Amino acid sequence: MSVGTVISVARAQHLALAAVGVFWGSFAALVPDIKSGIGAADAAFGLALMMAAAGGILAMALAPRIMGLLGRWGLPVAGTLLATAMLAPLWPRGVLGFGCAMAVIGASVSLLDIGANMRLSVLEDRHRLHLMNFSHAMFSLAFAATALAVSIARKAGYGPVDVLPWSAAAGLLLAVLMYESQNWRDADPAPDGADGRTPWVPILLVAAVLTASFISENATETWSALHIERTLGGPPGEGGFGPAAFGLMMGIGRLLGQVAAHRLGEIRLVFWSAVAGIAGAVVLVIAPTPTIGVLGVGLLGLGVAVVVPSANSILGRLVRPDQRGHAISRAWMIGFSAFFVGPAMMGAVAEVAGLRFAFAILAIVMATILPCVLALRRRGG
Repeated sequence: MSVGTVISVARAQHLALAAVGVFWGSFAALVPDIKSGIGAADAAFGLALMMAAAGGILAMALAPRIMGLLGRWGLPVAGTLLATAMLAPLWPRGVLGFGCAMAVIGASVSLLDIGANMRLSVLEDRHRLHLMNFSHAMFSLAFAATALAVSIARKAGYGPVDVLPWSAAAGLLLAVLMYESQNWRDADPAPDGADGRTPWVPILLVAAVLTASFISENATETWSALHIERTLGGPPGEGGFGPAAFGLMMGIGRLLGQVAAHRLGEIRLVFWSAVAGIAGAVVLVIAPTPTIGVLGVGLLGLGVAVVVPSANSILGRLVRPDQRGHAISRAWMIGFSAFFVGPAMMGAVAEVAGLRFAFAILAIVMATILPCVLALRRRGG
């Protein structure tokens, strides 16, 4: 399997996840400015972030139907919606307005993200290729590059009103490039007499893995910059190096995971990656300096890197081809809501006990992946 084949088979999906990375990289690096701009305490800011879950869950419930109706236009349309939503953090002047903006963001991000992942699962089966880790690496590398660029811009004195229009322009360019010249062909329908019931056991096991990974991922992306600057004493702008290190290590981990998945299998890969993520969270808890904090963020990023894409691949193997889109969307409806619950949980814990204790909670959350992975192995994953 050549890298060129992996790139060409799922070009549009790779670009879609890169666009998601551009948004979250911009947002994560700007969190200290956005938070201070709306005058929100930790807990209030975390609750406002949860509004994204409402929009995200609705978009995921509708994604299989929307993507089926739009065909080859599905990803470009969803990408254009996300590019527009990249400007949403500039709209509000208070916590309530910011929460409404996050609901719009959650819906647009989720439609593009789940649309790309559903199609990746079909393409993996159709071409007998591992595509998930490489495609998710495009998200991570775009996230890291954007977070680093925005951090440099912040250090130079630029704020959200200066940076986010450029992020939106980059997202729009990626949306245009997502166009597919041939119409999308979905998985084959169910065979005659097939069991029509939803395969809830593998869905719920994978959803639990996604939940733990998404909580850890977005909580770290959102709060690591503040942890480095506020808790560990880093200067303004240096906090963005945390999200940048997180995205970079996730990207490297996923590129390595593309190879490791062939040799180790997804089950063992996810298990040992979760162990690395636990270690990274512990480093963040005990870090004495901003530099050690950035290293801990990077290790946590390496740990969560392959969990989501590999879990998608595992679920795709455990259900029939005609069930994949529905199964992945339902697992993500449960798991991806945690992408927004994580920052809210961190905010509530940080307000009471500080961010060191909040990252200790993340270590426990990552540990819940281990029994779920063992259960998936027993089911033939």
